[in-house]
Amino acid sequence: MDIHAIQTGSTQITKSWRVGHGAYLPRLARTLLDTQKTDWLPVLTWVIEHPEGLIVVDTGIPADANKPVYLPPFMPLIQRAASFQVTPADEIGGQMMARGWSPDDVRWVVLTHLHQDHDGGIHWFPSAEFIVSEAEWAVAQGFGGRMGGYLNQRWPRWFSPRPVAFEGASRSPFPGAFPLTEAGDVLLVPTPGHSGGHASVVCLQGERAVFIAGDASYTQDLLWSDQPDGVALDADQEIESRRRIRQFARQQPTIYLPSHDPDSVMRLERGLTVGTDNLGGG
Repeated sequence: MDIHAIQTGSTQITKSWRVGHGAYLPRLARTLLDTQKTDWLPVLTWVIEHPEGLIVVDTGIPADANKPVYLPPFMPLIQRAASFQVTPADEIGGQMMARGWSPDDVRWVVLTHLHQDHDGGIHWFPSAEFIVSEAEWAVAQGFGGRMGGYLNQRWPRWFSPRPVAFEGASRSPFPGAFPLTEAGDVLLVPTPGHSGGHASVVCLQGERAVFIAGDASYTQDLLWSDQPDGVALDADQEIESRRRIRQFARQQPTIYLPSHDPDSVMRLERGLTVGTDNLGGG
């Protein structure tokens, strides 16, 4: 299988968004009120060319990502804390067509989670089967989901993903896995914490793995951080998920690809795996 990166615009977030401190509510408040911003960061999506069909992981942001949202009432603060640079040409569908793929030929779209910079291109794939973790689907729907920051009012009316649970996985640091392909070489694994049902995609390529991490951490360096990100719903879960990822990377060479890491594309192109000298014992 071949894995390709597509950048759907850029985002700039507060520094407290990327690395947070303390309990959830005060950490979230510091994140939203912080006046210091990061550099512009990529919003990455992934196309997997697989013998069983074309797979897309996350769909990026839409051209109207900065359009004001007023419900829940704190959404203007979120939009101030996380802004986007994106044009219609940056959306995933057009970029796929420019590279010779048709969105109509995509068999599966896997969503690591349902925040708008990961589900903003859903409308490009009406023919695909969408896959999302059962836990993420449960927390993202309805008014409760909107109050949690999910922009479910922007989903197409036809959007009805397949919510998946995770079966027990022996010899794996993760509590379960969902095999997407019949070959068993593309797996969805639970990595909750950033959101209630966050998941990551593992592509097994012989002795090497490619770990498409969504927002399990914002950069590879932060994979070793015991500080949650600023909006993490469950800090303890997020830190535990990172520990499991590190354990996985000790078991086999792993290319680690967070969605907003400026070095993710370079690591994929050069085949750079997580350095075992940095993995430690945690």
